[in-house]
Amino acid sequence: MSDEQSPHSGPAPRPGSQSALRRRNEQLITATLREQGSLSQAELARSTGLSTATISNIVKAMAAQGLAETHPTTSSGRRALAVSLLETPEVAAGIDFGRSHVRIILASPGFKVLAERQANLAVGHLAAESIAVAAAMLNELLAESGIERSHVVGAGVGVPGPIDHSTGTVIRGAILPEWVGVNIVAQLEDALGMPVFADNDANLGALAQVTWGEHRSVKDLVFLKIGSGIGAGLILNGAPYYGHTGITGEIGHATIFDQGLVCRCGNRGCLETVASTAIMVELLSRGEPVQLTVPDIIARAQSGDSATLRVIDDAGMAVGRAVANVANLINPEIVVVGGPLAPLGETLLAPIRRGLVRHAVPAIGEGTTVVMSSLGDRAEALGGISLALSRSRHWNH
Repeated sequence: MSDEQSPHSGPAPRPGSQSALRRRNEQLITATLREQGSLSQAELARSTGLSTATISNIVKAMAAQGLAETHPTTSSGRRALAVSLLETPEVAAGIDFGRSHVRIILASPGFKVLAERQANLAVGHLAAESIAVAAAMLNELLAESGIERSHVVGAGVGVPGPIDHSTGTVIRGAILPEWVGVNIVAQLEDALGMPVFADNDANLGALAQVTWGEHRSVKDLVFLKIGSGIGAGLILNGAPYYGHTGITGEIGHATIFDQGLVCRCGNRGCLETVASTAIMVELLSRGEPVQLTVPDIIARAQSGDSATLRVIDDAGMAVGRAVANVANLINPEIVVVGGPLAPLGETLLAPIRRGLVRHAVPAIGEGTTVVMSSLGDRAEALGGISLALSRSRHWNH
């Protein structure tokens, strides 16, 4: 069973527990072997930053599961044990539901992408309609790739909003209000015919950074997704952090201005009301014959439009102020920014850094790295794959 409750499970270990850290370390070892090929256990320890004891224990477990094999070798003139990945027919799916899209990626346990596809969805789409689209897309990808459904170990699914992990239900505060109260896990399992492991999309974005991205050795990381909503995923001490009830990272509802706009959550002056793409579109579309899109905003910023640059700068400063409060509490090594504004690069990152430095404790503000995600708009689906690969093994045992 999954270590977060599935509809089929009883009480489960906490997602931020030692078991979660162990799975993350296994993913780190797998990704390193995928990139560098066969390595000795000592070389794996140097490449990953993990202890030799941790490497040895996880390699033994991977070999027992048929995921890796070991064989004697020599390293620097000494006897050593080399570790190689074994190719298996297993496949995992990552599914990212957004406000107006669904993306599916299929990958092997060795973190090799096998197929992917995206479809547009109408704003305000109902869960049942979107699930039907995702099921049809998955069927097409499997058929085109020659992958048998029985080889798919499960699907990790990202939703832009909080999920009650005890029931698999989307709860109030989601960017998709039509999905509130829907048992997304049960409906997707029925439609896809496989185990489903659902999470907030920002949490999956954070997981992707430390399993697919260049930040695999980072122990304390914040992934900040700026889109129609604003959310944060947390990696603390090497493992995803979920807090008491599984609802964390709701940075979009941090109060920035006491007398600001009323937010969809019911509070006033939340970060989302001053820095989301939705508010940027609203502000910059005034006086325009048609409503602008996010690509329009990016294009205008890149061409030097002063009004667009001012809106982005104000938004970035507000985001930096909210991030400073988070940084003061948990002191992350790195903040990774993702979402549809990623093409803006330094145009968005610079004001975020200024806001962070202005409002954080000086040593924390100056010691926190802020970068753009290299995974682009695939991060959440890739994180879903990591989630499915780790949880499915526990679920099936």
